[in-house]
Amino acid sequence: MSERITKRAVPYGYLVMLPSAPRGRPRDSRAHRAILTAATELVTDVGYAAASIGAVAARAGVGKDTVYRRWSCKAELVYEAVFTEAEACPVPDTGSLTGDLTALLEALIQEFSAPAAAAALPGLLADFAANPELQARIRSEFLAPAKDGLVAVFERAVQRGDTDPNVPVDLVLDTLAGAVFFHIGLVGVQPSRQLAAQLAAIVGRGIETR
Repeated sequence: MSERITKRAVPYGYLVMLPSAPRGRPRDSRAHRAILTAATELVTDVGYAAASIGAVAARAGVGKDTVYRRWSCKAELVYEAVFTEAEACPVPDTGSLTGDLTALLEALIQEFSAPAAAAALPGLLADFAANPELQARIRSEFLAPAKDGLVAVFERAVQRGDTDPNVPVDLVLDTLAGAVFFHIGLVGVQPSRQLAAQLAAIVGRGIETR
């Protein structure tokens, strides 16, 4: 029987995430997408500080109450709008751990390189630092589900003999996301075409079976 990595190995912390569970009334998917698109466009156009829930609602053609039924505050809305695109991609299955890590990193790099990400990140970090309850919601509703969805990458790697079943998946994912965040989001370096493959090779060698 093959070894299996349990979901308990991936509690929190990844910078890409799955959509949160519905709040309030059942969601109208068209309105939900319109609000996310409006938030992304507005943050890109006017910056995070100047983007308000009212302005997002007006651009999306919905009422403010429709927005607040889905998100508790601007930070939560902007986070989902700007930093949840990578998880829309299928979980990579390239046949190798390094290949899968490269695919994950390419999605992260694309996400952090978007104009909306550069505009939103400083304000989001400040709001998160000032609000522990918001931090907890982001971890539980966005980050933790994303990590659960990526367990399959490491389960397949264990089955192929690429890595050990005791590999600290949580730490590996944080390392990937942290490297991209620091390189692009914090330092502001334009990523090279080789960045994803280079980071995947470094991390992959660190957790490969010896």
